[in-house]
Amino acid sequence: MSAAETPQRRALVVRGGWDGHMPVETTDLFVPFLRDNGFDVRVSDSTAVYADESVMAEVDLIVQVVTMSTIADDEFAGLQKAVLGGAGLAGWHGGIADAFRNTADYLHMIGGQFAHHAGKHPSERTGEQSDNYIPYTVHVTEAGHEHPITQGIEDFDLVTEQYWVLSDEYNDVLATTTQEARDFDAWNRPVTAPAIWTRQWGEGRVFVSAPGHRLEVVESQPLRTIIERGLLWAAR
Repeated sequence: MSAAETPQRRALVVRGGWDGHMPVETTDLFVPFLRDNGFDVRVSDSTAVYADESVMAEVDLIVQVVTMSTIADDEFAGLQKAVLGGAGLAGWHGGIADAFRNTADYLHMIGGQFAHHAGKHPSERTGEQSDNYIPYTVHVTEAGHEHPITQGIEDFDLVTEQYWVLSDEYNDVLATTTQEARDFDAWNRPVTAPAIWTRQWGEGRVFVSAPGHRLEVVESQPLRTIIERGLLWAAR
């Protein structure tokens, strides 16, 4: 088959949930990148598409940014079937790591669940999202230095939400971040959590970036490059 006859891979972008995470703006940033890399891109503002067998049977990559919310049983069944069958699943921040808290099997598939983000000192808080913007470092692991998603990328600093993620040892952790213990925090020693990870689920690949709170975060470097590589890596 010639290059001209090679069928396009199909990407499904599913977005919604809490508007504070800018699901439309952040996913719009990556749609041109996917098209430039040969994907036919379909965008859905509802998880109902997961229950459409004709769509899910042909999808090669699912990009999900749907914070919190709930997912119906038939929708999750369609998503799970697609990933088990080889479709990639990728996303960032709460859109993938704080979605569908009501569905334990979803959390199992993703491999990490948002639990907390440390905030500023109580005296500095104003009731805005920025109360939880703190400076921190994303540390690339030894595995991350060898992985195509993060190869050539060194540790980098961010000022945004720092996710404390509950996870398990099945993840391939490419980068971590450590929550320090301050005198006003409930915990009394530093805690390290995955920041970038991948996971094999059935025949499908899962990619998660915990950083990605808003547009200005996902479009910053090197995070944008990491997400772009993660999308391509996850795709069938």
